[in-house]
Amino acid sequence: MERNEERPAEGRLPGPGAGIPWRPAARSARLATLPLGYAGRSAARVGRRLLGQSAEAVAEEFQRRTAEQLFSVLGELKGGAMKIGQLLSVFEAALPPALVGPYREALARLQESAPPLGFDAVRHTLAEELGASWPESFRAFAEEPEAAASIGQVHRARWEDGREVAVKIQYPNAREALLGDYARISQLMRVLGLLYPGLDIGPMVAELKERVAEELDYHLEAGAQRAFAETYRDDPDIHVPAVIAQTSRVLVTEWLPGRPLADVIAGGTRQERDAAGLRFTRFLLSGPGRAGLLHADPHPGNFRLLPDGRLGVLDFGAVKRLPDGLPHTLGTLQRLAHQGDFEAAEQLMREAGLLRPGARAGAEAVSAFLAPLAVPAAQEEFHFTRSWLREELARAASPGTRGLIRRLNLPPSYVLINRAVTAGSAVLCQLDCTVPFRAEALRWLPGFASGEATP
Repeated sequence: MERNEERPAEGRLPGPGAGIPWRPAARSARLATLPLGYAGRSAARVGRRLLGQSAEAVAEEFQRRTAEQLFSVLGELKGGAMKIGQLLSVFEAALPPALVGPYREALARLQESAPPLGFDAVRHTLAEELGASWPESFRAFAEEPEAAASIGQVHRARWEDGREVAVKIQYPNAREALLGDYARISQLMRVLGLLYPGLDIGPMVAELKERVAEELDYHLEAGAQRAFAETYRDDPDIHVPAVIAQTSRVLVTEWLPGRPLADVIAGGTRQERDAAGLRFTRFLLSGPGRAGLLHADPHPGNFRLLPDGRLGVLDFGAVKRLPDGLPHTLGTLQRLAHQGDFEAAEQLMREAGLLRPGARAGAEAVSAFLAPLAVPAAQEEFHFTRSWLREELARAASPGTRGLIRRLNLPPSYVLINRAVTAGSAVLCQLDCTVPFRAEALRWLPGFASGEATP
């Protein structure tokens, strides 16, 4: 295969659809179209009002076009820009319907797919990673991708032994694009603030930046997936596809059939949503105790509802290694909250390094901080809804509690745990499901059951 290593000025590999923009100037220019587009459409909105169109019609068209531009720009840039879009797609459950409604469809598309790259780029990467004879490893290989995400896209193929497989291929220039996006994250935050005023995702962005090197190395991802697959082998509720082969930028796994969780959220029956919610909860809570690992990227695009009812799990690029399971402090705090002993809970948070030295929190603030786990675990069954999540966020932002964020001091060991808990709660609210959450918490949260001591 003849290769052309020259890169044109805009920062792409040669050929149509062959690469993602990677040069800082090119990516900054594309990100800049979001606020500029917003301002331009605002001006057009005023102009159309002057021409006699109704406010409702103008607003609807304005929101539709803004949503389409959001999907187009973040999806094309992929990398860190798209990861932030996917993060927002999880937390749309917490936003008022009148605000988020027009953007929900565009954000859901970011969970499952994005504008794909052309097959020339795929051939280029496969040849570099697997060698020029890479086609000999496959009996068949679909040129059209099944899914395109933030740092790679997935093609369906048939392995040399006849198995149906998923081939995950990292985008050319993914490293440059991802690292560059985080260097310019303040600009991106201003853009997203136009659509999501008041949503504080700064701590999560900082954590994503710290984990970027791990997510770019498919050897590490393959190791985590193998550990999960072995742990959940023959499990009646959870299925993790086996890893077949990997390089640093190509990962081949068994094909995972099933219905995307985003589809269940959009149109699943009550029974399907409740079943998916239970299995989703069980997987997130049981992983640390069973596998010594926490899946730390629980957005709907990473899950499938399989034909046999099990929950299939994808994408193990972001995991937290917890060889001793979840910390006892986490469960003990929930138990203290249920007992109404917020003074003891505050003291335990301070001892665990969750509060800055000398800081005071108070019962209301501690209660709001623990709510994502403590409230659902307080009753045998809990109905996760968007309205409940909005109420809890409003409580966390109230004058009596909003200062807690400034007093929190999440140790590195808790950052990914906090991300998984909050994002997982948001997904359950998107599912609008009823889950026997207390039984799962008693089973999987060390320190939650009455009488367990905190080490």
